[in-house]
Amino acid sequence: MIENLTKRPLALAGVTAAALLLGAGGMWIAQRAAPGSLSGADQARVETVVRDYVLDHPEIIPEAMDRLKRRENAKLIAANRAAILEPFGTAWAGNPDGDVTLVEYFDYNCGFCRSSLPTIAELIRRDPKVRVIFREFPILSAESTVAARLSLAAADQGKFKAFHDALYAAGPVTPDSLESAAKKAGVDMKKAGAMSARAETEIATNTAIAQRLGMTGTPSWIIGDKVVSAALPLEELEKAVKEARERS
Repeated sequence: MIENLTKRPLALAGVTAAALLLGAGGMWIAQRAAPGSLSGADQARVETVVRDYVLDHPEIIPEAMDRLKRRENAKLIAANRAAILEPFGTAWAGNPDGDVTLVEYFDYNCGFCRSSLPTIAELIRRDPKVRVIFREFPILSAESTVAARLSLAAADQGKFKAFHDALYAAGPVTPDSLESAAKKAGVDMKKAGAMSARAETEIATNTAIAQRLGMTGTPSWIIGDKVVSAALPLEELEKAVKEARERS
């Protein structure tokens, strides 16, 4: 369950993965052969064997694509650790010193994000060592972007949770629901206007990282070095957190 913006070019990715498999298979065998022991003809035969195997077992291509993407994502997450794991103001929940961090990329007009709210709260209640960071990823509408800016202002003023809960409780984003949520949370609108440039920078950074990680919808999650796109049930979130804890 995920609210999508675009679809990945799977056909092109499949071709790329197949090419990588062929090249990697031939290289793996060549590297393990004695230096100079493989002639050009031998190398060609090796590549034919690998090619035939891939054609006979095409089911390994999606698996290879997934493994390659996870490896690339882990490198990208490591390279952008601060931008991903340092919350904007008070846009976080759980244990500030938690041993595993769950990052949610969300949109206030996303119904699946709204339905994930109690799941996140229950995860935090059941796991005192987890930290959750909320990242604005407004991709569904112009109103989503307006909501993200105001949410960041609330986070900057130490009122993120109150605003977050109030706006999701109000349903779809409208001028009235934004005004009501800001009022309930006690957001200073004058201060909110003064930090609009910082809010735009934060949204742009989040969006750039999310797109590079292949996120095309909300909610999307970073759990350890893994990217998951879907509204996950509690059991799946707990499993992902457990796996991240074991990998760390």
